[in-house]
Amino acid sequence: MRILLAEDDDGVAAALVEVLYDHGHVTRRVRYGREVLTYHRSSDLLLLDLGLPDTDGLDVLRALRAVSDMSVVVLTARGDERSVVRGLRLGADDYLVKPVRLAELLARIDAVTRRNAAKGASAVRAGASAVRTVRAGDVAVDLDARRVVVGGAEVELTTKEFDILAVLAGRAGTAVSREQLLDEVWGDAHHAVSRSLDVHLTQLRAKLCRPELLTTIRGFGYRFGDLGDLSGDPGNLRDSGA
Repeated sequence: MRILLAEDDDGVAAALVEVLYDHGHVTRRVRYGREVLTYHRSSDLLLLDLGLPDTDGLDVLRALRAVSDMSVVVLTARGDERSVVRGLRLGADDYLVKPVRLAELLARIDAVTRRNAAKGASAVRAGASAVRTVRAGDVAVDLDARRVVVGGAEVELTTKEFDILAVLAGRAGTAVSREQLLDEVWGDAHHAVSRSLDVHLTQLRAKLCRPELLTTIRGFGYRFGDLGDLSGDPGNLRDSGA
C-alpha cells in the first residue's frame, strides 16, 4: 500500500517509515499540512498527525475531505474527547492516540483498508452500467470517447479543457468546488494554478457558445447543466447511448 505520512517529528517519522516498510508498505513522509493536499492523489492512505507546524491537522482533514475520500487514520498525541470527536466527524476513518503500539497501528490500517476496499468494489459494480454520455440541451459530452458535440457539430477542446468539462459533466446538476476541480484536473487543491483554471474555463465557454451551460456559483465553484432540466426530465440530460 502507498501510505502518506504527515508527521513533523523526525524521530517518530523515521520509526514509522521503517515499520511500514518492513510490512510491505511504501511510505512518503511529509512535514507540512499543505504537502498533504499536494501528494494525496498518489497515496492510498494518510497517517495524519494533528500537530503540524504550518496548520492544524483538523483543518488539513477538512480540506482533504472537500476533494478526496481517501482513507485517513489520525495518529496524534492529542487525546482529548473534543479532538477525537471532531476528527471522526470531519471524516477520519480511525483515530489513534500516541504512544501507540505498532501492532495495533498496523491492524487498524488493515481494518480501514479492508472496509474502504469493500466500499470501492461496490462502487465499481454500481458504476459498471453508469451513463457515459451526458446531455444538456443540444450539448452532448461523451466521457469515454472524449468528444463534445454542440448543435450537431463536434467541438475541438484541448486536453485540459475537456478534463475540466468531464469533471463537471460527470456530476451534472451538482455543484463542484474550485478546489475539487483543481485537485482532479491538476492534482493540486492549492490555488497555485487557480488562475490557469479561470483561463481554461473562459476558453471552454467561448468554444461551447452556451454561456448558460457552465454556471458559476459565487464563492464555491461551478455546475454543469440546468437544474430545471434535471428536476423536470432527468432523461433529457443523460443518455446511455444505447
